[in-house]
Parts: sequence; structure tokens; C-alpha cells
Amino acid sequence: MTSLLEGAKKLVTRGSDIGARLDGLEKAVDSAHGRVDESVLAETSALVQRSASRLRISADHTIVALAGATGSGKSTTFNALTGLELSAVGVRRPTTSWATACVWGSEGAPELLDWLGIPPRHQVTRDSMLSVGNEKDELDGVILLDLPDHDSTEVSHHLEVDRLVELADMLIWVLDPQKYADAAIHDRYLSKLTGYQDVMLVVLNQIDRVPAERRDAMVDDVRRLLAADGLTGVPVIPVSSREGWGVAELRSEIAKKVASKKVAKARLEADLRAAATTLQGYTGTAEVPTLSPQRVEALEDAFADAAGVPTVVKAVEDSTRLRANLATGWPVTAWAARFKPDPLKRLHLDLGAEGKMLTGAARTSVPQATQVQRARVDNEVRALVDDVTTGFKQNWAHAVRVASVSRLTDVNDRLDRALATTELGADRIPVWANAVRVLQWILILSAVTGAAWLALLMLGTGAGLSGTETPEVVGWPLPLFLLAGGIGLGIVLALVCRLLVSATAKRRARMAEARLRAAIHEVSEDLVVGPVRAELDNYAATRAGIAAALA
Repeated sequence: MTSLLEGAKKLVTRGSDIGARLDGLEKAVDSAHGRVDESVLAETSALVQRSASRLRISADHTIVALAGATGSGKSTTFNALTGLELSAVGVRRPTTSWATACVWGSEGAPELLDWLGIPPRHQVTRDSMLSVGNEKDELDGVILLDLPDHDSTEVSHHLEVDRLVELADMLIWVLDPQKYADAAIHDRYLSKLTGYQDVMLVVLNQIDRVPAERRDAMVDDVRRLLAADGLTGVPVIPVSSREGWGVAELRSEIAKKVASKKVAKARLEADLRAAATTLQGYTGTAEVPTLSPQRVEALEDAFADAAGVPTVVKAVEDSTRLRANLATGWPVTAWAARFKPDPLKRLHLDLGAEGKMLTGAARTSVPQATQVQRARVDNEVRALVDDVTTGFKQNWAHAVRVASVSRLTDVNDRLDRALATTELGADRIPVWANAVRVLQWILILSAVTGAAWLALLMLGTGAGLSGTETPEVVGWPLPLFLLAGGIGLGIVLALVCRLLVSATAKRRARMAEARLRAAIHEVSEDLVVGPVRAELDNYAATRAGIAAALA
């Protein structure tokens, strides 16, 4: 397909942008798979390939197809236009499903005839030995096709007509006075060719059988029926192929269109417009939306609540406070805190590498989401989808909705894994704690030293051994100063540390919450937001491709 499109883009088509439009339509089809009826996409893809093939084959020829019902005089018109008595050279109108082709200008035509699928036995080259004279015919560059009858009882004839109507650059519909209003041709073909006015002619044949005073009214009636089919402006030429009336005018009209070298391009453009319009009917014209940050944040809040993030954050704060108090509390009383359970360890969080190996790091003991929490997640997912699919066609809205819930079954495991693998930082003792511990022990030693000294002094006094003077500090005996200072300052330091521990615990909790929310963000992005955004990207690509095709 790529080579065909490249060939189409490189083809000299007088500034044509058809190559880019084909490329846009192909991209739209690729992006719409799974969101638009596959039969529509298959037809559109076939048209892209067919159009690209037509562009790279003979730009010097115009394919003109004569189509009509049984008895309309289509073959007589074909003979009148070619100027050949085909039966005289053994070429008869096919009774099979094949069309007959007459070519003006054989150079480059064989490849195009092969693309059309016309067998050699049904081909006539007008500039061969059958031609009279050496002058250039006004239909030079035309490949004229005489199609089977569209109302034939043979199914193969219907299929051949349908196939070649899609391939022809220009269509000439041959009607007759008796069946020009027949619903078979209007409903099956003409009403479906709205937008193809520039590459279409209508011939009212056998006009010689109509009274002269009624001919103009009949032609007007044909125009009225065509307008009802959405084909306003299509030339209607009254002709009598048998008598030769109007054949020159018909020839001239064909020659004028062919000479402009725009017929093939106009047909391709009409095909592209029709296909892009059909695809747009399934895609809609709603603007490409963007995900609301508020909706995404609300979804992450619901995920965080369902995952138990508030519980974990509270555990981080309590665990940090417990561990820091053990490290910095007054050693005389701090030992009692060792008997308190660590909140994080109870949740199987922040156990260290060895602990995770023993417990299986993927699972935590955070309480499972409640029914209310799960309902909140579902509601937020639904609200996010409803927000971005406003104005969407049902098929695209359904595709976005399916994408949003396609991985929700993994949400519990992913949220639990996010908690288990997030570094919470509660196991790290504050840097200042070591200095506090050293200072606490210094104060304890001071108090013990003072107490021992006082005990010795009291024993010495009781035994009558006092003889040395006790040193003093600011009027206090040094032993008493050491004892009171060690105890008093130790208690004050413990109180100060409690304030520091509380501030540290709150800061660690905020850091843990930020890390947990980042992990929750990744889960939300992977399970819901990412798939929804991918669908919106496909929608945007489809809309852009359709816009390029309609440009």
C-alpha cells in the first residue's frame, strides 16, 4: 500500500493533492479499526487501494462507461460513438458477464485495460487498422466501455456492472422513454452517486420515438428525477442512436470533459469525499477532547482511598514517632516503648529487604477496599469517560468506555503492589537523633556521678571522715549540681525531642503520601487514563485523516 501511495503522490496531476488525501483516509481507517463497522472500513480501504492504483496507471486515458437497462439502446449508442459496425468484424455484444472496450490511443492502454479486467477478446483499438484516415480523433485518450445490462436476470451481469461503475472515471447512463423513471436504476445506482455530477452524463435515447411536442417535457422530467436523486446539474442529452440524432453532441460533450484532463481526478475526488463522508457518519464531528486534570485527580483520590493510602500515611507518622522516641527519648523511660507494636510492620510495610523476602513483598496487610470505596472508583471512572465522550457517536463512546475498564480487574493487585514497593522512609532515624542519644547518656552519667558522689559524702560524714571541702558551682555543691542538672536537663531534652519527633513524623508522613500518590498516579495512568487517552488519540487520528480526505 505504501508504494502505491508514494507512486500516487509522485504522479504529475497538475498540483493534485490526492496522494495526501488518500494517505489521510488510509490513516483514518487504521485508527478506526475496532471502533467503526469493519465492513465500512473494508470498503473504504478497498477504495484507497483502488484509487492509488488508478493514479499510478496511465494518466493519459479516461475510462468512460456506458450503462443502462435492457432495450435502452446502449449498444447502439456504443456503436454510434465508436463509428464501428462491430458485428462486421466479428465482435458481438457479449452475452457473458464481460464488458466490451473500445480504445482511442493504444499507448499505455493495455495496463489500464488489464486493471479493468477486460479480456483481450472484448477489446477493440480504435486507432488500429479499423480506423479511417490519419486525423486525430476528438476522443483520443478515451477507453469506452459498453457494460452489461444492469437489469439483466444474470447475477454475473449485475456484479460486472457494479464493479466497473466503481472503476470508471466517467459514467454515461443511457435511459429510454419507457423506463427512464424505473426505480431499478434510480434506487440502485443514481441516488447513491450524489456528488458525482461532474463525472456523469445522462443520455435519453430513442428520442425519435417520442412525439416532437413532448420531447422537451420528457427531458425536463428526467432532470427532475435526477434532482430528486441529488444529481442537480447533470447534463441530459436527447439522442437517437439509430437515427444518429444527438450523437455528435454527445461525442462533443465527452470530448470536452476528456480534454480538460480533470475527469479521472474529479472521479477520485468524488470517491474520496463519499468514502470520507460515510466514515465521518460513523465517527461524528465532535471536537477532540482533552482529559480534565480535575477528573484525573478525582480518580486518583478514589484509587488512593481504595488502596488505603490514608491508613498507610497514618501508620508512617505513628511508626516514625515510635522509632524516633525509642532513639531520642529519656533512656530511663524510653525502653517501655519497645513493647508497643510498630504500625508499619503490622501492615507488612517497610520491613526491609529481608523482611520482604520472608513475607512475599507483593502483599500487604492493608485492609481491603470496602464496597463504598470500590463504588467510588467505578463512579469516578464513569464520570471521567462521560466527561470526554460528550458529543461522541455511540460506537466511539463505547470504545472509550471499554478501554477505561479493560484493566480494572488488575486494580487491587496493582494498588497493593504500589504500596508494598514504595519507599516510605519511616525506618531512617533522624540525623540529629544520634547527637541527642549521646547527650542523653552524658546527662545520665552526670546524674549517676552526682548521686554516687553524694552517697560517698553522706557515708563519709556518717563515719566521721569528712575533712575535704566539696566543690561548688554557682553556689551548688558539685555532686548535687551534677545530679539535679543531669536529671533536669535530661527531662527537658526529652520534651524538646518530643516536639522534634512530632515535626519529623508529620514531615515523613507528607513525604510518604507524596510518594504513594505518585505510585497511585502510575497505576491510574496505566490502568485507566492511559487506555482512555489512547482511544482519544485514535479518535483524533481518525478525525484528522477524514479532514485531510475532505480537504
